[in-house]
Amino acid sequence: MAHEVLDEPAADNFSPYDHRMTSIGSSPGPWSGDFIGVSYHGYAHSHLDALCHRFQFGTMYNGYSEDEVTEAGCGQLAITAFKEGIFGRGIVMDFPRLRGVDWLENGTPITSDWLEEWEVANNIKIGSGDIVLIRTGRWMRRATLGPWNLAVDSAGLHASSVSWFKDREVALIGSDSALDVKPSLVEGYDSPVHALVLVALGMPIFDNLDLEAVSEEAQRQGRAEFLFTTAPLRVNGGTGSPLNPIATF
Repeated sequence: MAHEVLDEPAADNFSPYDHRMTSIGSSPGPWSGDFIGVSYHGYAHSHLDALCHRFQFGTMYNGYSEDEVTEAGCGQLAITAFKEGIFGRGIVMDFPRLRGVDWLENGTPITSDWLEEWEVANNIKIGSGDIVLIRTGRWMRRATLGPWNLAVDSAGLHASSVSWFKDREVALIGSDSALDVKPSLVEGYDSPVHALVLVALGMPIFDNLDLEAVSEEAQRQGRAEFLFTTAPLRVNGGTGSPLNPIATF
């Protein structure tokens, strides 16, 4: 469920993947090789946010100080907390399909009322330990209309919906964008959903997943649930990791 690597600058890609060949067919020796580098946080690359990625009032989840994050990396709550992998029931909530459109218009807030409406329409109850993925249709819109700056204008969760996920005891959450509706509709907070989910709930976030294929398969099979598996890179002190989650129906 990772989107293809974006290695060209664009309105939604401030830091393209750096992919360079280090050894090619005409090089001495029988091997080829390459270098891959990426600054993955943002709106382009599929990744998992570690809990140390976000601070609020100078602290991270469980009250750890932002001073725990130094030039050496995150001293607490780093991505290696999930180094053994993530395995559970995944659910794709396809809101464009619920609304009968190809994608949600920019700035559309997804509220708890929408979440409950989706459950009724799909005859499924989200519960403890679930991994919930929100499809806004971002990648379909990008393929049709071209890239745009999601930091300014994008569909996503409204901050008021976070209590719904807490009440349902959801384990992880993610989307095909960066989760928050933009503008956030909460005065003084650019990304309140990230703040609440990472800092208050201690719930990691998947950003910029490509949910087009999994939503199509869910529609074909008439089921929105599947086995979700993934694992981050084991980077000591890492604030997150690029990854490629797998959905198995």
